Order: sequence, then C-alpha cells, then structure tokens
Amino acid sequence: MEDPDDLYMEDIPGVKEALQNNDTAAAAAKIQENLKQQNNIPLNIAITGESGSGKSTFVNAFRGLCDDEEGAAPTGVTETTSEVTPYPHPNYPNVMLCDLPGIGTTKFKATKYLKLVGFEKFDFFIIISATRFTENDVKLAQEIQKMKKKFYFVHSKVDNNINAERRKRDFSAERTLKVIRDDCVQRLGGLGFESPQVFLVSSFELHLYDFNLLHQTLDRDLPSKKRDALLFVMPNINPEIISKKKKTLKRRLYWLATLSALGAAVPVPGLSIAVDAAVLAGVVTDYVFAFGLDVPSLKRLSDRTGVSYVDLQAVIISPLAAAKITKKLLMKVVTQVGRTATLIAAEEASRFIPLIGIPLAMGFSFITTYKVLNVILSELAEDAQSELYVQLQTE
Repeated sequence: MEDPDDLYMEDIPGVKEALQNNDTAAAAAKIQENLKQQNNIPLNIAITGESGSGKSTFVNAFRGLCDDEEGAAPTGVTETTSEVTPYPHPNYPNVMLCDLPGIGTTKFKATKYLKLVGFEKFDFFIIISATRFTENDVKLAQEIQKMKKKFYFVHSKVDNNINAERRKRDFSAERTLKVIRDDCVQRLGGLGFESPQVFLVSSFELHLYDFNLLHQTLDRDLPSKKRDALLFVMPNINPEIISKKKKTLKRRLYWLATLSALGAAVPVPGLSIAVDAAVLAGVVTDYVFAFGLDVPSLKRLSDRTGVSYVDLQAVIISPLAAAKITKKLLMKVVTQVGRTATLIAAEEASRFIPLIGIPLAMGFSFITTYKVLNVILSELAEDAQSELYVQLQTE
C-alpha cells in the first residue's frame, strides 16, 4: 500500500480554472512553469568563522567535491578567504554556498561585518570553529539574531579530536563526543550566549556525528519552498536522506502525469508520445542528479571515498544511472516497463473513438506516465541505496 504522504500534492494556482474553461494549453503552461520554479528556488548559505576553522573544506564537502578538485574552494593552513566567495553546487546552481572571510581576520565589528558581506541575501549562517568558539563568534551570532536570520554553530574537525583521544587506554568515542559538545556549550554560555546548540561535524566523514542532525534542523527551520532545494544537494549519507528524496520527488508525479495527459488532449496521433519523451528526459535527468547517480557525481564519489568507479557501477540496476539521458534510451526503458507498450497502443487507438476518444487517450497517457516515472524513481532510489551500502562496507 502506498504511503498517503507520497500521494500528497499542492494545488498549482490557475490550473483548475484553466481546465474548467477547457484551456488545456494554459493549464499545461502553468504546470510547466510551477515545475520549473520548483527546480530553481534559490538557497544561499553563508559559511563563516575564525581563520583556519575549516570553512572551505566544509563548503567542498557539502558540494560533494574533494579539496583539490576543479571548482573547489581553496583550502590551506593559512586564511585563504579574503572576500565573499560564492560556490554553486555542481548539479544545482540555484543552491549557493558562500565562503565568508573569517571574522577574526577583518577589522570590522560584527555589525559592520554583516553589512560588509551582505547579510540580507543569505537564508542562514553556519558559524564554524575547529577548536573553541570565540567572543567574535558569539558577537556575530547575536547580531545575526538581531537581524532576524538563522545561524548554527558547527564544531568542525571532530575526527581530529576523536583520533587524538583514541590513543588513550580508556578511550570512548561516545564519551569524547559528549565532552567536546559540553565544552562548546559551556564556552558559548560563558561568553553570554544562552541555550546554544552545537553540531559536531567531520567534513571528511559527513555520515558520522551530527551532520544529519544539522540537516534535520535546517529542514525544520527553512520555509517549505526552500526545503527541497536543501534536500536535493544533501549528500547521500544515510538511507533516510535517500528515502526522503524519493518521497519528495514522488509527490510531483501527479502533475507530471497530468502534463502528459494534457499533451494527449491534442488530437494529433503520436504527439502525446513525443511530448512524454521530452518531459521524461528532463524529469529523469533531475532524478539522476538528485540521487547523485550521474557520471561526474559518481566519479567524485569514487575519488572521495576510495571506492573504485567500477565497483560503484557494478551495483547499479537502472540503465538510466551513469548514462546520458536521451529520448531513444528513455523510450527503450519505457517499453520495458510492464504493460506500458499496451497502454501506449491503447492511447493511440482510443483517439479514433468518437466523443470519448480524447478523454480516454488522456486517461491512458496519465496512467502510463505515472507508472513509468514511479518505476524509474524506485529503481534509481534503490541504486542510490546500493551505492551507500558499498561506501559503508569499505570503511
């Protein structure tokens, strides 16, 4: 049985009115515009903190890049960021991570610093420290709070802390993490910040520690329209992230199938199939990107984790993963989905039935598109889960 949440859909303004007026072209245009907007909602994330705190490495990890990869934020033992530097996500340019100058390296107070970096354009701030949060960090957080923006304290390089403690005979990872977190909270409290929450993160091991908790917190705090933008750029660090991506994408299936049905409303034989192929190509490409199953993402994953690209490819079952999405490939996949060829033939044949032919064709088109996309989505989500399993098995 399907999860009721998977079938949830938001109304698209103007679609019902257009359909009531038998204006299928206007309805299709409104659906297309809405789907386009969903994929281009801007999300601007500010990363700041003291010099040497690991801001640039965090930016790269969030974007799925190695530190020495083309397009990565430069890293080093000295301060490498002297001005606001935007870094778009490689697959989602609407999501921008901005590496800000370390506040400790500027001559400006927190208030002037925020004006200098253009605080109003950011959706939220992540304040990073590799050791202890400082008075500068607290002042910056307080000013961000005054300006009605969200901020989050992240203690980076926690893997270094763990490794340093591991040499002790009575080592306990859980106890070490508690000591680090308590120390951060106490330090911030001593500097005048009330009830702070601190996320312990390793940029080299995002699946460990508090990175998932950070995502859950951001997801809760962001406006609804921004949540999907954040979700799709999240690395696949656990099965829950992958499952959530699948559920979110599945909620859009109704309108995608409706768009296909509206294409079938035009009484031109073969037109619906052509429209479906064009729609499917863009949609499936979005699915592949969302699950990180495009070739560049898989190669970056291989470089970052040490798992060979061949091993990553070996667990893939969908012919659409790690492939160039073409209409020819899509039609081949479509015809392999159970009963799809029969439904397509029924859609074309029904056009010639007087009076009820077009409504029947629209119904067949809706069912076919929904079914095909649902199968493709499920297979790609399964491939993403398999990729995650391979990564975790090698650690």
